[in-house]
Amino acid sequence: MSKPKDVDAYIAEQAEEARPILEELREIIKSTIPQVEEEILWDYPFYKYHGILAGITAYKKHVSFQIADSLQSVDRKTLGEKGYTLGEKRIQIKFDQKVPTTTIKQILKAQAKINEAKER
Repeated sequence: MSKPKDVDAYIAEQAEEARPILEELREIIKSTIPQVEEEILWDYPFYKYHGILAGITAYKKHVSFQIADSLQSVDRKTLGEKGYTLGEKRIQIKFDQKVPTTTIKQILKAQAKINEAKER
């Protein structure tokens, strides 16, 4: 895989099953935090709002949504009960799972507030 020049190129290079999830996550991020800046960092799509907000990455069998700080316990509980695999800052969305839109929007809004507070 080549080094992507932008997010469109990154998504276009991914497996067919990953592309719709990546596009959906991208749209959720951009619509939830309209002032977000999109760029490629470390060869992956990242979104900045008063610092790094979130990132998305495609893998062989899933797509990951990463947040800058740790996932909150309430989000962990909700996502865990729905069968998502979680890391400290990451949600794995398998190709056969729906994107947890509502929870991701909540996570993004909370992270945006954290980022804003860090700048004060």
